[in-house]
Amino acid sequence: MAKFVPQPELSLNDQMQIRREKLAALQAEGRDPFVQTKFDFNADSAAIKADYEAFEGKTVKVAGRLMSKRGQGKVMFCDLQDRAGRIQIFVKIDELGEEEYNRFKKYDIGDIVGVEGEVFKTKTEEISIRAKIVTLLSKSLLPLPNKFHGLTDKEARFRQRYVDLMVNPEVKRNFVIRSKFIKHLRNYLDSMGYIEVETPVLNTIAGGAAARPFVTHHNTLDIDMYMRIATELPLKRLIVGGMDRVYEVGRIFRNEGMDPKHNPEFTTVELYQAYADFHDMMDIAEGIYTTFAKEVMGSYELEWMGEKIDLTPGWPRLTMVEAVKKYVGVDFGVITDDAEAVAAAKAVGVELADAAEKTWGNALYACFDQKVEEHLVQPTFITMYPVEVSPLTKKSPEDPRLTERFEFFINRSEMGNAYSELNDPIDQRERFMKQVEQRERGDDETEMLDEDFLTALEYGMPPTGGMGMGIDRCVMLMTGADTIRDVLLFPTMKPLDAPKSEKKSEAAAQTASAAPEKIDFSKVEIEPLFTDFVDFDTFSRSDFRAVKVLACEAVPKSKKLLKFTLDDGTGTARTILSGFYEPEELVGKTLIAITNLPPRAMMGIDSCGMLLSAIHTEEGEEKLHLLMVDPHIPAGAKLY
Repeated sequence: MAKFVPQPELSLNDQMQIRREKLAALQAEGRDPFVQTKFDFNADSAAIKADYEAFEGKTVKVAGRLMSKRGQGKVMFCDLQDRAGRIQIFVKIDELGEEEYNRFKKYDIGDIVGVEGEVFKTKTEEISIRAKIVTLLSKSLLPLPNKFHGLTDKEARFRQRYVDLMVNPEVKRNFVIRSKFIKHLRNYLDSMGYIEVETPVLNTIAGGAAARPFVTHHNTLDIDMYMRIATELPLKRLIVGGMDRVYEVGRIFRNEGMDPKHNPEFTTVELYQAYADFHDMMDIAEGIYTTFAKEVMGSYELEWMGEKIDLTPGWPRLTMVEAVKKYVGVDFGVITDDAEAVAAAKAVGVELADAAEKTWGNALYACFDQKVEEHLVQPTFITMYPVEVSPLTKKSPEDPRLTERFEFFINRSEMGNAYSELNDPIDQRERFMKQVEQRERGDDETEMLDEDFLTALEYGMPPTGGMGMGIDRCVMLMTGADTIRDVLLFPTMKPLDAPKSEKKSEAAAQTASAAPEKIDFSKVEIEPLFTDFVDFDTFSRSDFRAVKVLACEAVPKSKKLLKFTLDDGTGTARTILSGFYEPEELVGKTLIAITNLPPRAMMGIDSCGMLLSAIHTEEGEEKLHLLMVDPHIPAGAKLY
């Protein structure tokens, strides 16, 4: 199906041209539909159908979009889609009058009309409205997509949600549920004495989470500012100030990868309660989910991404040590040495991130992250996280290596995060400094040092429980959506026309026509060639193949890796993890891979092969170039 996008004036097709001519004729007659400012409707399709006996024989006014027209001669039927659904409109020349009927016949699918008429049932028992007056309220200049049978192309639906809602009315259900969930959440917290507040979206420090921020510039102050990556630190300042129970439903912005569960901007709720701990937060999280499921969705049992989920209260609670022992078979409870812990993780195929210190806590977390999450299908609280990955959390009195923190998981997805909040300003400073050190080692997603927040803590913050929950993922669960884009009205999309790329291409073309590019290789250091010879049979055992990039996405919690989904010519998609490039620029490219290497577990994902890259050193910095070849080479072509 062709992309549904408005066309420039000079390329209007015949159907579009006809619609514009109809509009011009209406305007010439003094019947311009765009001068209509209001239509007082008094009923909708759902109300009429739900209580037909009350409406039968009565005159009503409805308004909506014409979605179909059928019939000819002196009688026509059409479907009107309003805010609540669809209802049939019966239009007869004797009822409307010949002049108005002839005008109605010229109306197009997609036009918005107001209808006044009598409610009745046809011979086929279909509830309908016998039109007496039809008013054209707005002219549709573009035809509905796909010959009026619906917009099925996912990409087009996300880009033009307004069309998606128009021709796929069932889509609206997701957003009705979303609205109801946010309302339920607010009512739940309000009933507990919480106060809803608002905190700044623009900040001079990006704090409260481990994430890469979006950077902007304030012209008047002449300073760089960050779009918020969390609402945590401002809300905790309010706890210090004496607002004992606060929450914020707000938009969060993180300059990170995009996949079915991640969008650069998303919605969370963060809440903080003085004189409470993470156990209280567990009760609240479970309460919000279970009451919504039962009271609004009608059942504790839901289906999400092929799994039957049971939200019945009484969710299991496991420490991270218990979870790793249960699902991985490594008991970190009996390991005390950092080196032993790292070795134990490596023995089960778990590698620590490059920037992570080789500690017991990081080894425990890596085992959980890469080996346990995949098993957490039913709602489960995982508690007692290592201090290394919990810079804002209070340490456990029983084991200072751990913190009073939990995340809860449903169908392998993290749905919320909560702490017994750290309120010791000296300890907090030490942890911030470790985060700063990690940032200096190359991890740009660690916490920034926030001196003002430390000052607030020095005034004294009471023991506090805090929690953040992703609203988008909750709505995905409640609606059964398999991608976050299904529950965002306007998900982030790469522009189709990509003006920046066009400018680059033009500039490159101009440069090429002016003079060949001069590349300076004078500072390049090349690794010495191998001196050992291999025989031809040894070389030929490596299977080099051309592969096409079908999809490319960042690997969660990895700073360098991308997950490539590749067409290797076999008809079965191949997954290979490789170094960090720009994923959007790689889809559709032709690469070279070694396909007969044994699968290697990386970040909990089996990487089946290796993509070829060229590596050299320049002024002490390693440079990596992914090899791309002629797109005319088919997937699966073997290299000799």
